[in-house]
Amino acid sequence: MSTWYTVKVKFTKEFQDGTLKRVTEPYLVNAGSFTEAEARIYEEVGEFIRGEFIVTSIARTDYTDIFHYDDSDRWYKCKVQYTTEDDAGKEKKVSNNFMCSAPTAKDAYERMEDSLKGLMSVFEIPAINLTTIVEILPAVAEEGEEGEGKKAKSKAKAKNSAKIRVAYKSRN
Repeated sequence: MSTWYTVKVKFTKEFQDGTLKRVTEPYLVNAGSFTEAEARIYEEVGEFIRGEFIVTSIARTDYTDIFHYDDSDRWYKCKVQYTTEDDAGKEKKVSNNFMCSAPTAKDAYERMEDSLKGLMSVFEIPAINLTTIVEILPAVAEEGEEGEGKKAKSKAKAKNSAKIRVAYKSRN
């Protein structure tokens, strides 16, 4: 089972005006363990950062699902609440966190409503917050999974690396 981890990476970044500054950027990684999350960060981030970088923290993060749209690299954390009944028939309020890429908070709200409209329960979205997440690294298929093997893993790695480089360049 995979879990989402927020991994913070500290490195020296060169800005467009030529100045250098030490920055810490968070990434969201889907991995099976803290060790796997760290290894994936070293593999993925190491491809586009010149010089040294260190992983300053890794924290398990509770996200139910991630909704990615190609038109934006801004990530919003959306809190969704709905009511369910337990085995005894008692009503219970449930909260879940989702990530959604969108240009604005209004777009994130609309995309969440659209994505969850098939939910059998009435829900509300009480909070939408812009995050500082630079990039999301989804799980990569291992050999034998989903019939793709190493080919799928290398394609996903190349795609993720390209996304990271684009996100990195656009933030400079």
